Amino acid sequence: MSLRDIGFFVRGRLNRAMSRVLKGRAAAHRETPAPLDAVLSGPRTPLALSRLLTARDNAARESAVAAWLTARGVPFTRHRFATFEGRGDNYIVDLGGGDRTLVLVAHHDAVPGSPGANDNAASVAILLALLERLAAAPPSRLRVRLLFTACEELGYLGARVYVREASMDRIAGVVSLELCGMGDALAIWDAAMETPFLRTVRGALESVGRRADETYHVVGRIPVFGSDHRAFAAMGVPAYGLTVVPVAEADALRAFVFSPMKSALRAVKRRPVPFDAAVGVRAGHEQHRLALRADRERIDRLRNARADEDGDPLALEESFDDEGLALIAAVNLDERGRIASLHATLRKRNHLAHRS
Repeated sequence: MSLRDIGFFVRGRLNRAMSRVLKGRAAAHRETPAPLDAVLSGPRTPLALSRLLTARDNAARESAVAAWLTARGVPFTRHRFATFEGRGDNYIVDLGGGDRTLVLVAHHDAVPGSPGANDNAASVAILLALLERLAAAPPSRLRVRLLFTACEELGYLGARVYVREASMDRIAGVVSLELCGMGDALAIWDAAMETPFLRTVRGALESVGRRADETYHVVGRIPVFGSDHRAFAAMGVPAYGLTVVPVAEADALRAFVFSPMKSALRAVKRRPVPFDAAVGVRAGHEQHRLALRADRERIDRLRNARADEDGDPLALEESFDDEGLALIAAVNLDERGRIASLHATLRKRNHLAHRS
């Protein structure tokens, strides 16, 4: 046991605790998982396949992946591990041939108490759908390894154990799919420097019509949060995370990613004590609704006050942040439209001033 392992153990527990706070463990409604047989015999689209894992506990999610691979007759390797941090099964599927290997990773576990649809059933579903396409037409010059990992929520434990026990030779690069269930733009993250593999990833995205800094973004190392690719990166393998990002919520996501503790504390402050016996479920919802209404009224007052002064959109956004309203304003599409309009007006004003 190393100090690094202990650090991952502590970080994994903290990440789980933070996720539980943000998602609200005492949810009013627990989603019921789809019958496994219905999913196994049903449509094979990513959306349909996401039901394979959604709303199941981690043991059932792990078993469901193996059940799907077995039902489809897919040869796979089970990589079982047990450490003081946790235990689980990784699953490995190799497709195609060639001297170099591209590793695509998605973790099948979720934060306990969460349905785990976006994190990370959607990514598993994408790889399962891709698996069938690759099996129908295997690449001849490249081996593609699909790795379904356990215990990612515990400091990507499954991936860390895997890289210690598997050969890293001949791996061209690694992409881990994380939070790929909703959005309209892609983010490649932990890309701190340009590499041949990163150029290949960029080229692949642009070959299907994605545009840099518009429909896909390359981001440097993300603080605090990580995913399975970091285990490979620690071994010297070029490895990046891939996430689908809702453009309309990009500012809120950026604020959370780079200031997670601040955002978490704000979320706790704004979220009413949910479903307390003395308050009741209905009263808790009413309290939450009134809190949101009060926040929106404060946003309107700040916006109107700024418009009466100089209409500076940057100052407006700073005012939102000072008042602890930046996240709420950023996810409000109407508010984002107003801010964009203010930006456009300011650019036009500066342009006219420059011409005069």
